[in-house]
Amino acid sequence: MNNSVTNTARLLGAGLRALLVLTLVTGVIYPLLVTGVAQALFTDKANGSEIKADGRVVGSSLIGQQGYSLDYFQPRPANGLGENSVNTQYKLILSGATNRSGDNPELIKWVKEAKAKVVKENSTADYKVEPSQVPADAVTSSGSGLDPDISPAYAGLQVHRIAERNGLSVAQVRKLVDDHTAGRTLGFIGEPRVNVLELNIALKDLVSAK
Repeated sequence: MNNSVTNTARLLGAGLRALLVLTLVTGVIYPLLVTGVAQALFTDKANGSEIKADGRVVGSSLIGQQGYSLDYFQPRPANGLGENSVNTQYKLILSGATNRSGDNPELIKWVKEAKAKVVKENSTADYKVEPSQVPADAVTSSGSGLDPDISPAYAGLQVHRIAERNGLSVAQVRKLVDDHTAGRTLGFIGEPRVNVLELNIALKDLVSAK
C-alpha cells in the first residue's frame, strides 16, 4: 500500500515538473526568443509592415485601402469587401472575393460597368482613354479584396487625370509612378507592381511642395 502511494506521488511529481518545464520553455522562453529574433532581424515585417506619413502610421504596405478621391491614384475594385454585422462595437472590414466564374453574366456586367467608369474618370481634355487600354486589375478585385498594389499599366492609365487635377505635369506624375514601381521578387517571381498607399503619399508630398 505504502509503495503504491509513493509511486503515485513520484509520478505526479514528475508530471508536474514536466508540465512546469514545458510551460516555461514553450510558453515563455520560445515566444520571447522568436519575438526577439523577429524584432532584431525583421523589425518592419514583425510590426506589420507599417507605412508612416506626417509622423504617424497611416496603413500597412500589405493591406489595400479604399475611399481615395479622384485627386489620388485609385486601387483595385473591392467588390468582395463587407462589414462585420456580429460585433457592432467596432467597424471591422471583412475581406473576400466575388466568387464568380469567368463567364458568369453578373461578373461580365460588373467588368463592363467598371471599364466604362475607368475610361470616363481617366479621360481628360487632352487625353482620351480607350477601352482597350484598361488592364484587368482596374476592373476586377483580388481574391481578398485587399490587394495593396496595382499594375504599372493601371497606374500609368491614371497619370493624365492625376496631373490635371493636381496641377502637375504629366512628366512629373509619370516619374512618380516609375519611381514607385517595384520589379518582380528576386527577378522572376510575380509581376511588377505599384503600392497605391506609398504612391499616394508621395503624390501628396509632391503637391505640397509645389
